[in-house]
Amino acid sequence: MFVKRGMGRHDVTLICLQILCLQCLYYAMLGMWFIGGHIIFGITLHLDRFFDTHTSLDVQSMSAAFELAGVLGAGLGASYLLSVVVEKARKCLDFAVTLYGTHLLLSLCYSRSFPRWTWWLCHGCALVVAVVCGEFLCARNELKEIPLAVVPGERTPKAER
Repeated sequence: MFVKRGMGRHDVTLICLQILCLQCLYYAMLGMWFIGGHIIFGITLHLDRFFDTHTSLDVQSMSAAFELAGVLGAGLGASYLLSVVVEKARKCLDFAVTLYGTHLLLSLCYSRSFPRWTWWLCHGCALVVAVVCGEFLCARNELKEIPLAVVPGERTPKAER
């Protein structure tokens, strides 16, 4: 069998653990946002904040606007998580779609109703933000200079900007 250059065997365990890690950290980050809203603004805490698909995400109420900002902010946070957990720009799209696809499945199981258009719009924008910013952060990390020979006690010259 011919193997293309750079294409080795995939470590299924590593990929599954990366997906699990991303999912857990995403919900932890979103949960901290909602806990902050509860402490500062007195917004109620419940699982509907995470998984309800039939609530209207408009900016008319403080609660809905806070939830909308949380989902979009979690998209930015997911981009950072992608750069830390995945570390490869070419894998960011796959992992981000898996993250939000799993969130969609969990939301469908929880609310037992098809999401409203505002839910799709909000989470679609968060997915785009996560992919674009995640790929940017990963590409920036991949392009960092690799020190070839570092002698202990010697300082390396900083790259010119």
